[in-house]
Order: sequence, then structure tokens, then C-alpha cells
Amino acid sequence: MCGIVGYVGRDNAKNVIINGLKRLEYRGYDSAGLALIVNDEIKVFKRVGKIREFEIELNRLNIYSNIGIGHTRWATHGRPTLENAHPHLSCDGKIAVVHNGIVENYAPLKEELLSKGHTFTSQTDTEVIVHLIEEELKTSKGFFEAFLKTVNRLKGSFAICAITTAEPDKLFCARKDSPLVVGLGDDESFVASDVPAFLPYTNRAVFLEDGEVAVVDRKGALFYDFSRAPVKKEVMKIPWSLAQAEKGGYKHFMIKEIYEQPRAVADTISGNTAWFKGEIPLEGIEPSSFDRVQIVACGTSYHAGLIAKFFLENFAKIPAEVDYASEYRYRNPVVNDRTLVIAITQSGETADTLAAMRLAKSKGAKLLAVCNVIGSTATREADCVIYTYAGPEISVASTKAFTTQLTALYLFSLWLARERGALGTEEVEELYSHLLEIPSKIEAFLNRERQDETVKRIALEFYKSSDALYLGRHVNYPIALEGALKLKEISYIHAEGYPAGEMKHGPIALIDEKMPVIVVATKGSIYEKIVSNMEEVKARKGKVIALLNPGSPEAEKIADYKIEVPQVEEFLSPIVSVIPLQLFAYYIADFLGYDVDQPRNLAKSVTVE
Repeated sequence: MCGIVGYVGRDNAKNVIINGLKRLEYRGYDSAGLALIVNDEIKVFKRVGKIREFEIELNRLNIYSNIGIGHTRWATHGRPTLENAHPHLSCDGKIAVVHNGIVENYAPLKEELLSKGHTFTSQTDTEVIVHLIEEELKTSKGFFEAFLKTVNRLKGSFAICAITTAEPDKLFCARKDSPLVVGLGDDESFVASDVPAFLPYTNRAVFLEDGEVAVVDRKGALFYDFSRAPVKKEVMKIPWSLAQAEKGGYKHFMIKEIYEQPRAVADTISGNTAWFKGEIPLEGIEPSSFDRVQIVACGTSYHAGLIAKFFLENFAKIPAEVDYASEYRYRNPVVNDRTLVIAITQSGETADTLAAMRLAKSKGAKLLAVCNVIGSTATREADCVIYTYAGPEISVASTKAFTTQLTALYLFSLWLARERGALGTEEVEELYSHLLEIPSKIEAFLNRERQDETVKRIALEFYKSSDALYLGRHVNYPIALEGALKLKEISYIHAEGYPAGEMKHGPIALIDEKMPVIVVATKGSIYEKIVSNMEEVKARKGKVIALLNPGSPEAEKIADYKIEVPQVEEFLSPIVSVIPLQLFAYYIADFLGYDVDQPRNLAKSVTVE
């Protein structure tokens, strides 16, 4: 995905756009650029690489404009080069465009435009958009008409923002399958791929739906569908604070977000208390209307789904399946009107998850979205939404979004168990009381400096490893997957997560005296089993790093390195166990000198296939 920022108002657009792009750099960081209208002329500035270097260059320029568009790129069509960086200009230099998404029919469009004399300067699919607008202007009554004709000819996914010297006080925007939001300020307006881009200036936002366009000026915005019919939109107030989107003295967003987890989990509990307690209905979901659950998600959210399967089957006694959304959407899943599909997505904009939701809905399923972003596409398309109150998560590697997803899914499973009669009220209240202890348990771990130092010391021991194996069982098997994913994402060390009982079916062949094996060995119904698996690792000379609870002599005796985590109710242990694994991956990546918040080749939310 890429990041788009547009601004029109009373301030210097250059500064506002650059600040916005820095807040969206998690969406792409191959290159960046902006276009400003200065004295009836469009000035374009671009640079390959990080935005901070681009900002230094721009600060040397004495240039002022009150309107402009900017872009930070995650390359899809065309390598990350200066020529391929956005914005792109029309042949006459009077139109500039930025784009997030993929224009699937760009090849025939480009061929058509070349035959009509247009000159292309990049290898991107985006450049066809600006030339197509320029061509459509020849037979249109104005720019907006040409813009509409263009978006109606595009196939694929796109969020577009354009400016033109013909109307130098307006931003023209369109959305189809890629996120775009308009921010409304005081005598100024914004367009962006995500809310943090304009959060320092306003918390009033309007989310575009698929098939909608907006014409934005400093006084506000007008909204239409692709046929030019006016659309009435709701202005939403975003509850996030500016402080949540800043580093606040931490070296990286990732470590800040790890340490925000006690608050985020507590906020997710309190934010969902009303429906859980029955004070208000959980709208859109009738507990008796379905007899099976399917969970769709990608990446870290998929791991949350694997744990939710344990919650649902153990508490609510309802069968649950978990699918990668990218696979679910391309097979023919057995879904009907007795199926509840739970879509787990931090951003609410993940392309594969949205496609899976739409497929399920077309087959009659009810949709529940577990999401962090108010007003996102997933929340608008679902029948019911449970919000995670993590606040903005800026680091590409997810941390607090994951633990708040688990919190929300645990609450839903208990609610469903009570409403369906699978558990009595007293049992549900007891399990709920265990959840209320989790924020303080996480905080206790994070506030014990020696524990943080223990993780850091172990990371220093193993940061030059080429491989790592993560093992877990039962409800903590998905935590082994998540721990391995975190290490891969930010340190580029090859890591595998496995259910420990499967180790003898292949992975044990990998173990030698150089292999760190991270084992989630917290107390629970399979504690003795996981201790036996640790013995098997030691017999092959593997180095065992054990996550264990205080008073676990069996595991402690075997482990080469130990990290103590507070003991909690077994089904809640993943929320606590994942914290040291997040820290372990963070410190290894930091010791290696990598950009922790913006790992190579990755973006925060994959909004294109």
C-alpha cells in the first residue's frame, strides 16, 4: 500500500503534507513526493528513500502554497526510483495525481494513450490516471467531469487525489477498494489514507465508501457517487489523541506500543463492558441465529483467530474454523445463513479480509468485525462490530493490536457462552474477573526492570543467530507462531513456530547446539507435555529459552535461559506470554541496527493483492 496526503487551507501546504507523510510512512517508504500549486504552476518534488531526508531537502526551499498533494510509496508496478515516485504529471504539467492501489487495466489504457500522443516518464500503473484525465478533458465540460469519466474507466483498486491549475483551490478524490478519508478543520481540509496524517489538526473525519468521489476545498467537501449523484456523508469524531500517535520519548514506535499494552487492554475491556454486561445490545448479532463460526484474518490477526477458536469452542461450545483470508476468498467455503463469520483486522482495510467478508456475505453469513479503526471499511460492511481500543498503531509489526484483539475475542466468547447457555452467569463472571486482572499482570511484567533486562540480555546472546524455533502447545501454540513472525518481520532471522507435539514430525531435525528454541512453558493443562518437549530439545543440544511461571522447577531445571511471566488463567495466558516475545524480537532487531518500525518490504496494512 501507499500513503496519500492532500491539503487545502490557510497554512503552508508543504509543511502540513510532509508532517502527514511522516505519520503515514508505515504505509510505504520506498520513495516520497509532493506537488504544490505555486503561482498557477504545479511544482513537483520527489526523493527515493526515507521521508526524513526528503524533509531536509524541502526545508532548504523557500516555497509557499496553500494547496498540494503528497505520497509515500510502497512499490508494486515499477521499481522504487525517482521516475516512479508519485506525484505524476500530465503532459501539459497542469494536473498532478497521487494513487494508492493497482490499476489492473493500465496496460491497454497506456497503449491507447500512447497512440494519442501522450508521453510516459515512469513504469507505474498510476501514470495512466493523470494522462487519462488530461485526455478526457478534451471532451468534458470541466475538470470534475473528466475526473469522473477517468475513475469510471479504471479497473482494480484505487484511492486517488488530484490537483489542477484549472481549479487551484480544490482537491479531487476517488475511492474504490483502497482507503481514503477526508479531514475537516477550521478553514482547512485534508485528504489522507489514514487518520493519523491529519490528527494534529482535526479529529473530524469523513470516510469515503467504495464508488465515491469528493471535491474538497478549505471550507469543506462535497461527496458524490461515480455517476455524479450527490451523497450525504456522516462526520465522525475520532477518539484518538495526538499523543497516542507520537513516540513520546521512546526510541521506536514498536517499543512504545509494547509498553502501551496494559492501557490498551484495559481500554478494550472498559470500551466493551456495556454490551458484555447486557446494558446495551450487541447489535446485529443474535446468539441463536448461527451454529458455527468461521474466522478470517491475515498475519498477526490470523494468530488471534487461532486463539479465538480455543475461546469459542471451550466456552461457547460452538465449532469454529480459522482461515487465512487470502485463501478463504479463492475457494468455495461452506457458508450459509447459519454461519457467523468473524473478520479480524487492525486497520479494517486489508484487501483479502474485505474480500473474504464480501464472499461470506454473498452466501448469507452474518459478519462480525473485530477492528481498531472506527469508520474503516470492515466496520461499515459488517453486521456487527467489536472495537479494540488500542489507539493508533504506527509500527508495522503489530503488538498492542494483537493483545486487544485477544481481549475483545475473549469477551465475545464469554458473552456468547452466557447468551447460548453454554456457561452459567457465575462461571462467566468468574472468567471475566480473571480478564480484569490482565492489565495489571502485563504492567507488573513490564515494570519489573530486571525482566526487561533479562529479555534484552538473552537477545544480545542470540541476535547473530541465523535460525530460531518457537514451540508452544494448546492455547499457546499460536503464540509460538506469533513470536516467530515478529522475529522474521523485523530482524530478518529465519524463524519457525510449531506446536511442540509436532516437533518429532520434522522440525527436530533442525536442532543443534547453535539453535535457539523458544518454548512457551507456562502452567496449564499440558504443562507436563511441554516439559517433555523441552527435554527432547535438550537431548539434541538445542539452547532452550523458556517462558515460564514462577514456581516451575521442572521447566526451570531444563531451560538454559528463563523468562518469568505472571501466572494467569490458562486461556488468558497468550495475552501475557506474547509480551516477552515481542520484546525479544524488538531487541534483536535493534541490536542488528535495523529500522524496527519500518522493516524492509513490509507495510502496515496490505490494501492491495
